[in-house]
Amino acid sequence: MPDEPLLSRARCEEIFGLVMQHARAQGASEVEAHIGAGASALTRFANNTIHQNVAERTSYLSVRAIIQGRTARASTNLLDGDSIRSVVDHAIAITRLQAPDPDLPPLADPQPWTPTPRACCSTAQVTPKDRARTVAEAIRRVESASQVAAGIYSTSESVFAVLNSAGVFGYHPETMAVFSITAMAPDSSGWTKASACDAGELDPLRLATIAARKAAESGSPRAGAPGRYTVILEPSAVLDLVGQMFPDFSGTALRDERSFLNERLGQKVFGENISIRDNVFHPQQSGPPFDGEGVPRTTLNLVENGVIKEIAYSRQAARLSGAKPTGHGFPVPNEMGEAPMNIVIEGGGSSVEDLIASTDNGILVTRLWYIREVDPYQKIMTGMTRDGTFLIEGGRITAGLRNFRFNQSIVELLSNVEAMSASVRAAGEESFDMVVPALKVRHFNFTEVTRF
Repeated sequence: MPDEPLLSRARCEEIFGLVMQHARAQGASEVEAHIGAGASALTRFANNTIHQNVAERTSYLSVRAIIQGRTARASTNLLDGDSIRSVVDHAIAITRLQAPDPDLPPLADPQPWTPTPRACCSTAQVTPKDRARTVAEAIRRVESASQVAAGIYSTSESVFAVLNSAGVFGYHPETMAVFSITAMAPDSSGWTKASACDAGELDPLRLATIAARKAAESGSPRAGAPGRYTVILEPSAVLDLVGQMFPDFSGTALRDERSFLNERLGQKVFGENISIRDNVFHPQQSGPPFDGEGVPRTTLNLVENGVIKEIAYSRQAARLSGAKPTGHGFPVPNEMGEAPMNIVIEGGGSSVEDLIASTDNGILVTRLWYIREVDPYQKIMTGMTRDGTFLIEGGRITAGLRNFRFNQSIVELLSNVEAMSASVRAAGEESFDMVVPALKVRHFNFTEVTRF
């Protein structure tokens, strides 16, 4: 953990003490506060040159009051005494203007939660010179392949705390490092990205090597015919596509009938080889071990051997459904309710190279983008491949392919998985990372070839 956290536990308690003192003076005794701070720095490069280096420090206080079944929230990014009193006044004033919510639960009671140490000194202490040196080495590796590099290297540290007048106090410091690189050749490109709480776990030079190799091997791409193929989705592509379905594993989504799991709980929906958990304690995961109301996160057995087993419940969704809260609620009030945020898909014992070697005819996909939903109940998604799409013949990569557009049901995809690699922490277009394997999938539906 960094030697001097951005926001200490003692400072959080001090701020909340001022919140409660002023709230009680205004006639409000049920109050919740989110308190946070962050410091982030980013080095951005393009055309084989660093062109941007930025750093930012932020702090915030978000106050929610409950008054006679009404609730509302107000926020500020200033933590001085006057600003604290002002945001409390705003929260109370907005709360009194709301209509009562008969389903609103009282504030959460304190429960024991298990800390997840995810703050690393080495990440917090990375300097602009350190990032520049790392980026320069990565650029040289791409330049040596007569390619052009672009990407980012960022490091950050943050603190998130939730406190309420019932005695809840959750406190979570965390650091994060992200390295992403695209290598561009005249008619092809390669990409890779990784993230970790400990910057020392990243290997930017290896990532640059992978991106350059993908760009070289996908040069002079062929135009493949649309159709259904055996496809190997690398972990980032799995995250990009399969990650689209997890907001549906929600009690609120089921109650609103906007989940593809409506009438499917307890049923076998995917293949026998698919098991998925939400596990904040997994060593490759990140994030706090409590939710937006300070409820401890529980490990959820979302899918077991293809059968839908468990879903996430906020306190309000659990109350309405007769279930137990799982610690996956978003800050109240909100429209989404809850969702699992620490996805772990159980993998196999193979490597991506093994999956390729076992494929007579197929396509390897590095990542996907521009993904949109076509059919919410079958979870049919459309999108495109990007930055490394390859033809596999006789168990080896033989050519690069122009990018495809796909129309693919996630339900069907997870019913057609033939083999999996070991699971790894993957980073992609999604806003949160997941622990997932590469998947070898039959009958993946490519609908057209793109121009590039």
